[in-house]
Amino acid sequence: MPVQISRAFRDISLSFKRHPVTNDVITLRNENAIKNSVINLVRTNVGERFFRSDIGTPIEKSLFELQTDEFAVEVENYVTQVLVNLEPRILLRSVDVTFPIDKNELTVSIVYDIIGLEFPTQDLEFVLTPTRI
Repeated sequence: MPVQISRAFRDISLSFKRHPVTNDVITLRNENAIKNSVINLVRTNVGERFFRSDIGTPIEKSLFELQTDEFAVEVENYVTQVLVNLEPRILLRSVDVTFPIDKNELTVSIVYDIIGLEFPTQDLEFVLTPTRI
């Protein structure tokens, strides 16, 4: 596969905070923009976005499932599928899901390369917890 050359990436921050000087919405650039996008794609529930019911994963609904190795593989497959299909700015290297016993949370580790820009391999880790207990 040929290497794609790209310009810098830029997204708005979903916190919608104002820039102190320009008074405009804060923007995220390059690796921070992509990191934010990856986390949002994984945390979005299927059907949650209007007019794009194909975006998201059913992970949040599964946090109270029996935590087995098969469940971890299923969650890894959900994360892999959504990132490969919906985030063209990355080349996914690995997805690893672990769960502490009796915590009702998942730790998701994602390793990826940014396509088109010279950045080191990105290693992202975050915890998914249920919104209601």
